Amino acid sequence: MLELNKWFIVQLINFLVLVVLLNYILFKPLLNLFKERKEGIEGSIEEAKKLNQLKDEELKRYNTELAQAREKAKEIYNALRQEGLEKQKEMIEKAHEEALQEIAKAQEVIRQETEKARKELGEYVRKFSEEIVKKLVEV
Repeated sequence: MLELNKWFIVQLINFLVLVVLLNYILFKPLLNLFKERKEGIEGSIEEAKKLNQLKDEELKRYNTELAQAREKAKEIYNALRQEGLEKQKEMIEKAHEEALQEIAKAQEVIRQETEKARKELGEYVRKFSEEIVKKLVEV
C-alpha cells in the first residue's frame, strides 16, 4: 500500500496553504476584477442601447419636424404662387383695360380725323363742283 511519510504531509499542507493564500491574494481579486469588468461592459451595453433608443426617438422627431417644415413650405409656396397668379391676372386685366382705353381713344381720334377729312373733302368737292359748273356755264 501507499506509505505516507512526513514529507508528503508537509507537501500537502504546503499545497493547501498555497491554495488558500492564492485564493485570497490572486483568485478572489481576479474574480472581482472580472466581475467588475463584466458589470462595466453590461452597463456600457445598456447605456449604448439607451443612447441608440434615444437616437432613434430623436431621428423620428427630426423626420416629423422635417415633414412638417416641408408641408409648411409647400403651403407657403402654394400661397405665394396663388398670390402671384392673382397679381398676374390683375396686371393682365389692367393692361387689357388700358389697351381697350387706348383703342377707344385711337378710334375716337380716327373718327374725328375722318369727320374732319369728310368736311374738308366735302368743301373741296363743293368748290370743285362749283368750278366745274362755272366752266360748264362759261362754255
